[in-house]
Amino acid sequence: MILRRVARPLLASIFIMGGVNALRQKEGHAEAVKPFLDKAADKTVRRKTGESPESLPGDPVTMVQVDAITKIAAGAMLSLGVLPRVASALLLSSLVPTTLAAHAFWEEKDPEKRQQQLIEFLKNAGLAGGLMLAVADTGGKPSLGWRARHAAEEASHHVQGAAGVVQRRAGMAATKTSMATEKAAAKAAKASSKAGKAGKATGMVAGAAKGKGKAAKAVSLPASAAAMKKAAKSAKGGKRKRGRMSSMAH
Repeated sequence: MILRRVARPLLASIFIMGGVNALRQKEGHAEAVKPFLDKAADKTVRRKTGESPESLPGDPVTMVQVDAITKIAAGAMLSLGVLPRVASALLLSSLVPTTLAAHAFWEEKDPEKRQQQLIEFLKNAGLAGGLMLAVADTGGKPSLGWRARHAAEEASHHVQGAAGVVQRRAGMAATKTSMATEKAAAKAAKASSKAGKAGKATGMVAGAAKGKGKAAKAVSLPASAAAMKKAAKSAKGGKRKRGRMSSMAH
C-alpha cells in the first residue's frame, strides 16, 4: 500500500538521524544519560547489593552506542518494510528510556528549560504513538488474535459438525433398526396367519372325511340288514320245500 510506503520512512527518519548524531556525539549523550543511569542503579542494584558506582557494570558511552546502532538498524528496517512490526517494537523500546533520560521536564527548575523539555517529551510521546500503530499494523493481513479466534471458531464448527454427523448416523441406524423390527413383526404375523389358515383347512378336511365315513356307514348298514333278511327268508323257504318233499316220499 502506498500510504505505508510513505509513512514508514517518514516515521523512521528521525530515529535514523538521532542514531547517527548519537554516534557522532557519544560523549555528550553519555553525559546527558549518566544521571538517569545513576538514579536507576541507585533504585535497583545499589540498594540491594551496596556496591559502589565504580563497581557497577555498564558504561554510559557503550550504552549510547548500542542505543544508536539499534535506532539506525531498526529505522532502516522500518523504512524498507523489512519486519516492520519488529522494527517498530525495537524503536519503541529504545525511545522510552531515551525520553525519560533526556527530557525529564518535571525535574527542571527553570521555566524556559522546563517548557522546552516538555515540548521534546511530547514530541517523543507522539512518536511513541506512531510506533504503537506501526506495531499493531498487520499490513492488511489478519492479526494473531484474529487468527487465534478464527482457528478456535473453525475448531468449534468442526466439532459441532462431527457431532451432527454422529447424531445423524445414530438416527439413521435407529430408523433402520426400527424398520427391520417392524418388517420382522409383519413377517411373523403373516406366518402366524398362514399357519392359522392351514390349521383351519386341515380341520375342514378332517371333518369332511369324518362325515363321509359316517355316511358310508349309514348306507352300508341298511344294505347288510336287507341281505340278512333275504338270506333268512331263503333259508326258511328251503326248509319248507324239504318238508314237503319228505311228506311226499312217505
